Amino acid sequence: HVQLVESGGDSVQAGGSLRLSCAISGNTDRRYCMGWFRQAPGKQREGIASVDADGTTKYRDSVKGRFAISKDNAKHSLSLQMDNLQPGDTATYYCAAGIGICVYDGLSVAAMDYWGRGTQVTVS
Repeated sequence: HVQLVESGGDSVQAGGSLRLSCAISGNTDRRYCMGWFRQAPGKQREGIASVDADGTTKYRDSVKGRFAISKDNAKHSLSLQMDNLQPGDTATYYCAAGIGICVYDGLSVAAMDYWGRGTQVTVS
């Protein structure tokens, strides 16, 4: 098992930036596919960025060029840098981990086994 705790959510104006962090604890010795997901009210949870154990990253088309996922294995943390935020990015953002390699590019809920509780991002 791993435990995931997100932080960094906030309210920002359109065009602004935020950096989300995810602290990873527990059984960190295994290989995991790590990802960021988001869920807006009334909508399904969607994958927006993932990073495999070998460093390969994948992004949802709507965030390409604006968001960047990174991980620090030494600090057991995952980050998401979000630039040029737009009102459509408003959602609760979740950190997630899937055992093994990334399947479905790590952008599907079905690819993940562990979830954080989320952090709210509001863009006005």
